[in-house]
Amino acid sequence: MAANISGGVPAERKAVKVGDVLMGQGWPVSIQTMWKDPLPAFSSPDDERLQPILKRLVALKAIGCQIIRFAVPDIAAAEALGMLAGFSPMPVVADIHFDWRIALRCMDFPIAKVRINPGNIGAEWKVREVAAKALDKGIPIRIGINGGSLPKDLDGEPDLALAALKAAAREIEVLESMHFSDIVVSLKLNEPETVIRANELFAAQYPYPLHLGVTEAGPLVAGVVRNTAALVPLLKKDIGATIRVSLSDTMEQEVLAGKEILACAGKKMNGARIVSCPRCGRATFDTHAFTARWMERLYSIGVDISVAVMGCVVNGPGEARHADIGITGSGNSVLIFKHGEIVRRIAKEEADKAFGEELDALVREKSM
Repeated sequence: MAANISGGVPAERKAVKVGDVLMGQGWPVSIQTMWKDPLPAFSSPDDERLQPILKRLVALKAIGCQIIRFAVPDIAAAEALGMLAGFSPMPVVADIHFDWRIALRCMDFPIAKVRINPGNIGAEWKVREVAAKALDKGIPIRIGINGGSLPKDLDGEPDLALAALKAAAREIEVLESMHFSDIVVSLKLNEPETVIRANELFAAQYPYPLHLGVTEAGPLVAGVVRNTAALVPLLKKDIGATIRVSLSDTMEQEVLAGKEILACAGKKMNGARIVSCPRCGRATFDTHAFTARWMERLYSIGVDISVAVMGCVVNGPGEARHADIGITGSGNSVLIFKHGEIVRRIAKEEADKAFGEELDALVREKSM
């Protein structure tokens, strides 16, 4: 099928199920991240190295991660992933490059999706072998296009967005010829404008869910800015079924950045929306330290609340009176306020305890 380069209105998305997460066709946009380290060669399900990984996965899920992806560079890594997959608190995706046989081995285990890269997975018959087993096992495939590893004949094309689209179109044609339709596609490039154009072109022609992201986005600040610039315009057009905010930083930061990007795009996300002042010479309360201590717990809350952390009474409760709950410095004291009304005045050393009590009460109230 020739790639349509005209753009236009996105087609209705096909729904694809990745574990217990539905993508596309109006389902909420999901957030995923990628494990940052090689997996150990687990000797058994009781291997002591497995539990810390599972514990961190539970913590990632608590702050909003819904899918976890692992690099699988060899058969040993596939075996390790297989040991972990059955215990994971969220769907596990196997990320495969170069060797199609690794994908085949991964599908012997309870993984939820396989990602292959058309730029390096090899000949068409290898893709067909992967698709045949995925079809038999009921496992979706993500066609993961990356601007840095396009197929050789497309590498060097001046129009990267169109080159990425052509690469995806070829792979889709192969899968569709086998009546395989549980397809997710990603078109990851490193310039936001190119990411936007590539995904708009794809969405105008194909019904398959899009995994959005920017490749090689950079460290925390640069990476968040570039991902936001690329993803928010697409999400506002209802293009995109799942996102991964690639950062040279922790998985936790990727997930939290994803939640904020979805919120900026007008996508409803359960949990806390945190605002905090940057701090200045008027501050009598260390907003930076307080926010760092509370961020993980706040993002783990399962109800919608807005939280303000302010350094002085100019910002809180004055400029932050919209918040469901807030905390601010006031001379030698700390004020806790709800909807602009002061409810507690305490000493600074009591701030965490008092804030926790008021937060728990608010969550109970919101949960009723």
